[in-house]
Amino acid sequence: MTLLVSVFAAVITSLLWYKKAPGDEMKLGSLALTYWGASLMWLVDAVFEYAEDPAGYFTPAPADMLNDLFLGLSVVALGLIIHLAVLLIKDPKGVVKKAFAKKN
Repeated sequence: MTLLVSVFAAVITSLLWYKKAPGDEMKLGSLALTYWGASLMWLVDAVFEYAEDPAGYFTPAPADMLNDLFLGLSVVALGLIIHLAVLLIKDPKGVVKKAFAKKN
């Protein structure tokens, strides 16, 4: 489930990046690479888990699937939080700079 969630996030982010590729002000390319890296990590994990127990890999317990879903969603949320932090630091549209300038 973690692999599935991270691959969906990577594909959606990649499509959004491709649509806005010439400008890419919101740095969607780095977010897409983050999700693709997470997908690669979960793929390696799935390969090793399958090698360890081939029969049990395709018949997970519902509780395990739910835990994996929550873990996958947590990884996607963490990727979004990191992306938000990068946007706030780099400030591509100058929004944070303007907000601080208005206070002074």
